Amino acid sequence: MMNLYSGIVVLDGEGTAVVELPAWFEALNQDFRYQLTGIGESAPVYIAEEIAGNRFKIAGGHGSMKVSWQVIGTRRDAYAVANRIAVETWKDARDRGRLLHPEAYGLTKAASVRAERERRSALRSRSLPRVAPRQ
Repeated sequence: MMNLYSGIVVLDGEGTAVVELPAWFEALNQDFRYQLTGIGESAPVYIAEEIAGNRFKIAGGHGSMKVSWQVIGTRRDAYAVANRIAVETWKDARDRGRLLHPEAYGLTKAASVRAERERRSALRSRSLPRVAPRQ
């Protein structure tokens, strides 16, 4: 689980800018990733100071230069830690060609992984031998 924050900042006369993030930013996020892009021109902009105190510093451009920034943080709040989202995995061979949410693609529920699993389960239960009750 990750959060993405972005914006555009104009560098000051020294070619730097401090980006202020929300007051709760560091309490919610960790393991930061940064992206910087000059707008309208190229310059060796870089992260001069990493995130601390819910802010970071950009440098390397010139006064009045616009820089697009993006920061991604891995969520570290209690809910996210307790409910991590599983990384994508391959479907079982028998589920390939079926969808988790076929309605989103204009298909019926019969095209779902769940419908196929229910069909297989029903076939298995019909093929089990019937046992007479004990007397």
